[in-house]
Amino acid sequence: MKLRNLAGTALLGVGALAALNTGLRYEGELESPLDGDDGTFRWRGMNVAYTEAGDPDAPDVVLLHGVNAAGSAGEWREVFDALAADYHVVAPDLPGFGRSDRPPLRYSAALYEDFVQDFLADFDEPAVVASSLSAAYAAAAVDTGDSAAGGVDVRGFVAVCPTTVAGPSPPKSWLRELIRAPLVGDAIFNVLTSKPSIQYFNADHGYDDPSNPSEEWTDYEWRTGHVENARFAPASFISGYLNSDLDLAAAFGAMDAPPTIVWGREAEVSPLSDGRDLADAAGSRLVVFDRAKLLPHVEHPERFVETVEETLVAGLAA
Repeated sequence: MKLRNLAGTALLGVGALAALNTGLRYEGELESPLDGDDGTFRWRGMNVAYTEAGDPDAPDVVLLHGVNAAGSAGEWREVFDALAADYHVVAPDLPGFGRSDRPPLRYSAALYEDFVQDFLADFDEPAVVASSLSAAYAAAAVDTGDSAAGGVDVRGFVAVCPTTVAGPSPPKSWLRELIRAPLVGDAIFNVLTSKPSIQYFNADHGYDDPSNPSEEWTDYEWRTGHVENARFAPASFISGYLNSDLDLAAAFGAMDAPPTIVWGREAEVSPLSDGRDLADAAGSRLVVFDRAKLLPHVEHPERFVETVEETLVAGLAA
């Protein structure tokens, strides 16, 4: 009898957890948070969503968002329109994020390096603006003239708080599989992408001014974290499998036009000292934004656009 009662209680608990996870799932269709034309890039059987704006005959600028539990091209919302005034701007949602397909893969840095190279290759010498880990993926895709694997020619490169490590090193397979697991993994990820959690990480890591992200943006981040299969790509990020093996300083230093590195002075997760060391080693220009953490392009969009334009003008003149 006791075993029967215990089994019944366990089944009720599992059922309740399943019901809770299902109740928290966002069943609607995510809209683009950017003002432009929506498109789809077909890649390895996946539909990768992107938004583009500006004159198609203008120089191409590809914006690559950073990786986090609620990452999306919406990271560029404050600078997208201003850049589109002079450039053809394209911002994809990386595979497994935003409005792109989210198959239950074991995502890796190599997968994103391949995607970024293939996506950039669709353009004729694009300029690249990339955030955090995506800056490493993009740097790996750039043609430095001495790579047997080839690469993409770019006209300019702006890296925002670039890094190769954003999770445990070495990676933790048990952590990835825990978050990938049905029921329990869903429940853990629902906690990580709850609105209080999103607000905490925005205030602690992303923004110097915690009032900067609006309620509407927080709601969008919540929805990106609660669509079907939302946890699979972040599971690899949280467990360290999206860390890159790239020597970032060497890659930056080998580019024809050294990239501009942008950093928030108040950043703590990736402190400014990392940016100074990287810029010195790569011989790159470092632009420091006061009163900013990891998202200076959101907190100081006008100055950020000026910084990008300075880099692109130099790249186009080279």
